[in-house]
Amino acid sequence: MKDVPIIAIVDDDASVRRSLLRVVRSAGFVGEAFASAREFLEWLPRGQAACLVLDVHMDDLSGFDLHDRLTVPIVFVSGHDDAMTLERIEKSRAVGHLRKPFDRATVLEAIHRAVGGADALPAELPDEGGEA
Repeated sequence: MKDVPIIAIVDDDASVRRSLLRVVRSAGFVGEAFASAREFLEWLPRGQAACLVLDVHMDDLSGFDLHDRLTVPIVFVSGHDDAMTLERIEKSRAVGHLRKPFDRATVLEAIHRAVGGADALPAELPDEGGEA
């Protein structure tokens, strides 16, 4: 049996974390959610994420700061983008960029791209619309 990929979610907004965690788990992935980049870094020695869904704008350690420390595929999420933020995302190694609010299908499409496409699908995806 193939291991199910772990999708880590780092966002300082609790409602966004809960919503993304529901989407990830409903698609058959294992999900881990963290309120800060530091919280994720504390978990990292014990866990290994196949993909990181990462908020760009957080206090203390930003999504960009965390991105610069990692090699895991990253999907950036943000609620507001200025020209400098968009340029930095475009120049990064990030697999994708999602602007809040985003829908379930868009989130899962970006995650599947990050973890290796159709070969990484944990299960058949139910067709559920709506925002994440």
